[in-house]
Amino acid sequence: MLNTLSPVREDLAGKSYPSPHYLQTQRRIRSLINKYIAVEQLHDRLQDLPIQFANPQPRPWKPIDWQTINRNQIIGLDANVFLSILIGAMDTEAPIRGYTQTSRQYLEKLHPQMARFVGGTVGEDGELLKLGLWEKEERQHTPALIKVYTQLTGEKITPKLRTVRGYLPTDDAKEDLYRHGLHRIATEYGATCLYIWLMAHTTGALQDVLEELAQDEINHMTKFWGFGVWAFPDTGLMRIGRTLIKTRSPNYQRNNLMRTLRRMMGILNWDAWSLTNKITLLFTFTYTMHRLWSWNNTLTPEYLQNLFELDISKNK
Repeated sequence: MLNTLSPVREDLAGKSYPSPHYLQTQRRIRSLINKYIAVEQLHDRLQDLPIQFANPQPRPWKPIDWQTINRNQIIGLDANVFLSILIGAMDTEAPIRGYTQTSRQYLEKLHPQMARFVGGTVGEDGELLKLGLWEKEERQHTPALIKVYTQLTGEKITPKLRTVRGYLPTDDAKEDLYRHGLHRIATEYGATCLYIWLMAHTTGALQDVLEELAQDEINHMTKFWGFGVWAFPDTGLMRIGRTLIKTRSPNYQRNNLMRTLRRMMGILNWDAWSLTNKITLLFTFTYTMHRLWSWNNTLTPEYLQNLFELDISKNK
């Protein structure tokens, strides 16, 4: 999957510029979002979820010509900043086992099918017996980013395995899942926006790799989002905002969204970014959310219930 050659093709973001200015970069970003965050694409990814419950099959990557990746394929972004973003991304992606098992624990009492999709099957002794589809797909990301980094620098790198916040249940399992699920979707949304933004700043085989990363994140974000709307039909913007911004109590040791954003900006070397880079990333977040919210408005209770065909009582 990761070592064959891809045919020559047009730039995925449209017209390419050696040194794009703000409007040209924005045009490339808009083209990518229109292509990969289209309502029809999102519906297709969500409709795939019940199929994966029954017969999980990893999404195959297209062939990539790894040997042709070089620094000339980075456009409108300082190469050293690009490399620092790669390091931050690989450090964030690396502890995938921790992410999947934490999510599985929040899900397994309420939605065992989704728990298996996310975290696989675990024996009575806690040993992982079978990987979840989410982990099978996401665990490709760190090796791919390492390979890109080595191709660009000639240096080997080992990601930092940071500690992942573990399973911290309360006596309200449904509220625990709601809180955890929102943060998981926010993380997938952030990764989606970052990889799309990086696609707008690359060409060739380097862009091909980022496309596969972006498509995985879009796929997972869409599935989590749609499932969450089905599982929590009584949610709304006010509840979402309160949940993301605050912690449950003054003594509760968990990052809220603002702390998470500050940590991520540090990891991605935000201070070294140019003003244009910062503004175009913010544009990516905003325009992506606009497209996602348009799709969200099509997720009616009737559509979701018909899609999943799950008896809620079986999952309690």
